[in-house]
This record gives sequence, C-alpha cells and structure tokens, in this order.
Amino acid sequence: MNIKKIIALVISFIFIVSSNIFAASDPTYDTLKMMVDIMEIVDKHYVDETKPKDLVTSAIKGMVQTLDPYSQFMDEKAYKEMKTETQGSFGGVGLRITMQDNILTVLTPIPDTPAYFAGILPDDKIVKIDDKSTEGMSTDEAVKLMRGNPGTKVKLTISRKGVKDELEFVIKRKTIKIESVKKKMLEDNIGYIQLYEFNAQSASDITKMLKELSKEKMKALILDLRNNPGGLLDAAVNICELFIKEESIVVSTRGRDKTNEQFYTTKNKPLYPDLPFVILINRGSASASEIVSGTMQDYKRALIIGNNSFGKGSVQTIIPLTDGNALRLTIAKYYLPSGRNILKDKDDKKRGVTPDIRIEVTPETEGKLYIQSQKVKIKGKNDKEKEENKVEDEVLNTAISVIKAGKVEEYIKSPEKYLKDNPKKEEPSEKDKDKKETENKTEKQQDKKELKNDKTEKGK
Repeated sequence: MNIKKIIALVISFIFIVSSNIFAASDPTYDTLKMMVDIMEIVDKHYVDETKPKDLVTSAIKGMVQTLDPYSQFMDEKAYKEMKTETQGSFGGVGLRITMQDNILTVLTPIPDTPAYFAGILPDDKIVKIDDKSTEGMSTDEAVKLMRGNPGTKVKLTISRKGVKDELEFVIKRKTIKIESVKKKMLEDNIGYIQLYEFNAQSASDITKMLKELSKEKMKALILDLRNNPGGLLDAAVNICELFIKEESIVVSTRGRDKTNEQFYTTKNKPLYPDLPFVILINRGSASASEIVSGTMQDYKRALIIGNNSFGKGSVQTIIPLTDGNALRLTIAKYYLPSGRNILKDKDDKKRGVTPDIRIEVTPETEGKLYIQSQKVKIKGKNDKEKEENKVEDEVLNTAISVIKAGKVEEYIKSPEKYLKDNPKKEEPSEKDKDKKETENKTEKQQDKKELKNDKTEKGK
C-alpha cells in the first residue's frame, strides 16, 4: 500500500470519528491532519525512499514512548519474545532493563546469569551494545540486541555512578532459567528467604519454606527482596496474607478509568502474625517488592532495612493488536494502605519505599556481594586472595544484629531509636582530610630527611 492510500485511509478515519469524538475545528483534528501532511512530505522529498508502514510504526512508537518509561508498542517479534520470557526460559545475558530519564538503565541483573556474575549492577547505564549507541534506543530494541543463541557473545559498555571511565563487559549468552526463591537457617535460628521475583508459585514456595524453617525452630525471619524487580501482583498480595490480619488492604490501583480502580485485600488468617520480621530492599527492588515492603511498613509489621527502592508504582496491561502486534500501556498507579504512591512526580527524586534503617551500599560493594552470595570461583584468584577481597554484607548483618538484640518491634515503632542506639561515626570534613594529608606528607619528608642524615653520619 502506497503513502497516498494510507493518507486517504487516515483522513477517512479522521472524518468518520470526528462526529463522535471531536469537531473538525478541534485541536486533535488539526494535529492528526498535520501528521498526515508530514508523512506525505517525507514520502515525496526525503533523500532516501521510505516505507509507509515503517513511518506509521515509528510514529506510534514515538507517541507511546513519550507517555512513561513502561508503556511501549511491541511489534510481532517483540511481543513473542515478551511471552517467551514470561514462560521462564530464554537465551540472553540475564538483565532486567528499563528507561530512566530517557537513558537505558539496568533495573536488576537476574541472579545466576552471565550478567549477574559479570558484576553488572542495578542503576548501571547501558551506553553501547556491541559498539552500537543506545541513545534513542527503546528497551525493545535493546532486548533484541542482547538476546541470542547460547554460547554467542555480546559486548556491553556501561556507565556507572561514581566511576569515572566507562566499563566494558564481554558476556557469553546462555539459556536463562529464572529461579524464584532460596532459603537457609542463619545463626540463632533466624530464618532467611531470598525471593528473586514474584511469579505464580512464589507464595506457595514461601509458605512451604516457612513451614520447613518453623520445623527447624525458626525464631525470626529475614525476607531478602534486594534486586527483586517484581512480577505478579497476586503473588505480592498472597505473601502479605501470611503476615497481616485478614481483610486488610494490601494495595489499591487507581487510574483515569474508574473501572481500573481496585482494592486488593487479604482473605485468610495469617499463619505468622507475630513472627519477628525484617525485609531487606535496595534500588533494584521494584514493583511487587515495593508493595510487600511498603505494605508491611504501613502496618508496622516488618522492619525495612537497606536503601530506597526503585520507585515503580504503576500498573501495565498488555493489549493485543492486529498483525500480531501489542501495546503495553500504563493504566493505573499503585497506592499503599496509607494512601501513599510509590512512584512520585517526575521531578521528585525521593522515589520508592524509604527503609526504616537506611544503609548506603556502594555499587562496587554490591558487585562483590553478588559474587560472594553464589560462592563463584574467580579465575586467577586463590582462596587467600578471595578471603582478602571479601566484603561484609552490612545490610544483612544489621538485620541479624537487630533480631539478636530483640529490637525489631521497638525499631518498627520508632525507627529513629536505631540511630540513637547506633550513632554514626562522624566523617572527617574536607578541611580535616586536607590537614591530615599535609601532616602525613610532612612526616614522610621528615623521615626521609632523618634517614638521609643517618646515612651521612654512617658515611663519615
């Protein structure tokens, strides 16, 4: 179909719907007519020949991308890939990505995947994929470039906050199988469960693990949601149901369309209403992770430790279109029981859930913790070297110490009490640092002078 036929169809559509939606003088009508005019000009005068279908598709993609980072138009191939990923197995490097401030950003690496073990971190900015700039690239296009047959390689160029130079990672693709949850018993009978994503089995898996830990005489629980990008809303609601009383609101969704306003509540009596409970989060915790941690915080049911979460507080739905295409569209926002929204205004940098006990962890430390948590063997490093490079998991250690001290309930009610009990050591000012550095230089110079004098005396 040539451009003139497409233009004729678009104009016909405009006139057909105008009587029902807007008058011929409506600004919407004028804007649509302008788009048609531009398409015709491009078709006639652009330096290279264009395809009408590509022009229309690009216009649609551009329109949707201006809405928010999560809405997107998916062509047939992208739609199929999205459905493949939700089935839990695909070939790639293992990254969850999103758009943040129009920059391709890592939401979180999937545990036990090539990207995870390479040391790519949440909030890393993907600058290039195989030397192709990601400027103006959609998440859809980026996923296509990173996906591939297991065994093949892809090069990612990363910009990381606090690191001056760009980082390059050459990663070998593999079949990505997503593991949902792990558990273990820590010291002093503290149960530990790490949930990697919220899927249809998450609630039942956690219930099963809690029962197993209870048989081992669990006295408290740590739920680790760090780097958990979220998943199914129902899974989040069902997990909350284990800890808070029945008929409690977990989350509500509200949008412009009143039919999208829903309240999600617990239905059954909690199995663990009084178990001392701590949740760990960081900037890679998003969506359903924020619902669970934020809801537990609102009901003062769990102590939240870590760093601010990602801040994804919106609901997307997939709308199938013609020719195998689909539209992922944001239709509502999440609201926690207190009425607060996880996703703030665009200009508000304080996004996500703010923990009760906030602990800053550098990207470098997080990278080392990733490797340590899976006990990965690093080529060229012996056991002694690995032990020297080992870093402490300050967030997890804080949770353990609070539980052992029997302070969980106290700090849930008064988070500021933690700071009083554990005052931070004051960092030296820049002036003090400069003074100390000058003193060290003076001492070194004095030592050299004395050593020189000593040698001179001996020479005599």
